[in-house]
Amino acid sequence: MSPPPGARPGLCDKSPCRAGHLQLASCLTRCVMPEKTGKILTEFLRFYEDQYGVALFNSMRHEIEGTGLPQAQLLWRKVPLEERIIFSGNLFQYQEDNKKWRNRFSLVPHNYGLVLYENKVAYERQIPPRAVINSAGYKILTSLDQYLELVGNSLPGTTPKSGSAPILKCPTQFPLILWHPSARHYYFCMMTEAEQDKWQAVLQDCVRHCNNGIPEDSKVEGPAFTDAIRMYRQSKELYGTWEMLCGNEVQILSNLVMEELGPELKAELIPRLKGKPQERQRQWIQISDAVYRMVYEQAKARFEAVLSKLQLARPAMEAVIRTDMDQIITSKEHLASKIRASILPKAEVCVRNHVQPYIPSILEALMVPTSQGFTEVRDVFFKEVTDMNLNVINEGGIDKLGEYMEKLSQLAYHPLKMHSCYEKMEPLRLDGLQQRFDVSSMSVFKQRAQIHMREQMDNAVYTFETLLHQELGKGPTKEELCKSIQRILERVLKKYDYDSSTVRKRFFREALLQITIPFLLKKLAPTCKSELSRFQELIFEDFARFILVENTYEEVVLQTVMKDILQAVKEAAVQRKHNLYRDSVVMHNSDPNLHLLAEGVPIDWGEEYGDSGAGGGDPGAQEAAPLSEKRRRAKQVVSVVQDEDAGLPFEAAPEPPSPSSPDSVTELRGLLTRDLQAESPPLAGPLLNGAPVQESPQPGLAPEATSPPASPLRQLPSEKLVGLEPPKPSDQETGEQVSSPGSRPPIHTTTEDSAGVQTEF
Repeated sequence: MSPPPGARPGLCDKSPCRAGHLQLASCLTRCVMPEKTGKILTEFLRFYEDQYGVALFNSMRHEIEGTGLPQAQLLWRKVPLEERIIFSGNLFQYQEDNKKWRNRFSLVPHNYGLVLYENKVAYERQIPPRAVINSAGYKILTSLDQYLELVGNSLPGTTPKSGSAPILKCPTQFPLILWHPSARHYYFCMMTEAEQDKWQAVLQDCVRHCNNGIPEDSKVEGPAFTDAIRMYRQSKELYGTWEMLCGNEVQILSNLVMEELGPELKAELIPRLKGKPQERQRQWIQISDAVYRMVYEQAKARFEAVLSKLQLARPAMEAVIRTDMDQIITSKEHLASKIRASILPKAEVCVRNHVQPYIPSILEALMVPTSQGFTEVRDVFFKEVTDMNLNVINEGGIDKLGEYMEKLSQLAYHPLKMHSCYEKMEPLRLDGLQQRFDVSSMSVFKQRAQIHMREQMDNAVYTFETLLHQELGKGPTKEELCKSIQRILERVLKKYDYDSSTVRKRFFREALLQITIPFLLKKLAPTCKSELSRFQELIFEDFARFILVENTYEEVVLQTVMKDILQAVKEAAVQRKHNLYRDSVVMHNSDPNLHLLAEGVPIDWGEEYGDSGAGGGDPGAQEAAPLSEKRRRAKQVVSVVQDEDAGLPFEAAPEPPSPSSPDSVTELRGLLTRDLQAESPPLAGPLLNGAPVQESPQPGLAPEATSPPASPLRQLPSEKLVGLEPPKPSDQETGEQVSSPGSRPPIHTTTEDSAGVQTEF
């Protein structure tokens, strides 16, 4: 139906749509955005369907040919943190609906979705949370200046005049803001810089994990989706890395739509926004979030429908591939040879002149921070195991081993202890090369390396656990146990050195490809891409779902630069740079049954070697415990993060009266101070996050520095200290080839909430 005469194209003619910005946004959302979103989704999903068949063929071919990676020496944990809580505590959150700050009980479960409850009591009573935040695509900001700069850049022409009130005022000097280019923003604040640092580390973990939202064990759907995203953006002349390739498939698809709709939406709405610059900024944030939510829901429905259709067709496609695998491979190789003969001379000249001279510089820029981070992982692991061994000697002995190992098993997911490893990646820069190769952001490489660090730390810890558990079956004395711990530690470090070298070399190769291939494709596009259509006739119609000219062309381009990348990484290993093993170094497996041990029942250190497992508790006394005490224990959150300095900044307390306005900063500061004064921690037992009860500092004053406890090393005789220095990595051939889950209250959220966009209850 055509619009009425005189109506603005694309806009509804209803008068309420002109009453204000929310009505206008509603009109756009109802009348315009679904149609435009649908067109973008339809175009993208054609790419996805094409890439699905190619990814399925590649996956099945890989399984048959078995071209895998070198055998890892460390074990890996199949279910790392099932039903665990990463962190919990209280935050002040700014409520946009009533413009007031509220104290919220917050926790981060094992799926890294930040969950906000009204208070601790609401959590214990299993009342649904107020919000579940999936932080994929968000940036963590620690100052209002950073936030205001991003808001101003996202909406040109709305920068407030100097001296005018900003869009937001924080009652303390320690804000934490979750900023997203399209979705809703979240505002929190803390009382001290130390608490801000802790929560920043925790939320960075959330962002890092949620950004990595496509499961790595997805061998067909995952590669098909990422290749479709790349092909779609290249069809729009957008090459290079994309900062918003983060989250699950629906979130990434929503970001893709918003990348195209955003400029058009701004051009349509910015002239219509009224009020002061701060008010227009606030209006735009609300409109953008409303459109993003609409796009998300539409993308979710469309993507799931197409995915379901492809999964139904998959068995028939697999049958064709199994029957005609050899013919498909032969057809693809014939196509590749023809494309290679056509474009190889141009590609080789481009590589030689524009890429090859810069590979060593890019590799060095990647190697330095990455290798420093993996070395820090090694040092942290050594320190934690050594400290545990000293505690066994000096304090608890075998009776406390379960408690010590329970903490050690969670080391890789401890945001604060892993922070020193992650921060080594922050200086990663390519300087002038970043602009040359059109790398919009290095964050994708930083986060990928940090995820590898966490995985290698957890693999080292789990291998140590498995070997120690086997040793405990021999019933060692305390002295024998300490020697065994030291011996096992040395074995695990050797395995870690080998595996970390393998992981880093693979990361360097992948990063170099991600940087150089888009650059090459963009350089070659004007002369090569127009010739590709004539190769389509070389593909048999029966195999057209599994062989695409565009993919084969990219593989040929990749092969032209791959040999230079492999050579650069190989030379770095031969020169012993950053403790990389040479490719010729193969560890002989001295633990042939180690992988069999990992197939057993997961180790529950608290159950087997804790106080209850070791007979430290009286069953009769436990049965006689009051029901309220048993319920309190059942509701206790098991937190990976142990606050060793002080109690929580905002202990659960009766809700204070709300300030009249966020602009009354003095009043809000007084409110926060009164909230601290109202703290009444229990006299005994751990706080929510496991911290020992300590005397609360005076409000408004920094807590006094306390003397650190005497190092356990000082309590040992000198002969006990021999061998406690971390053994240095070597590139020589080494000769070595929680409490019960039922006691934890469930987190009241749904799969849709935790995997989707932010949800307010």
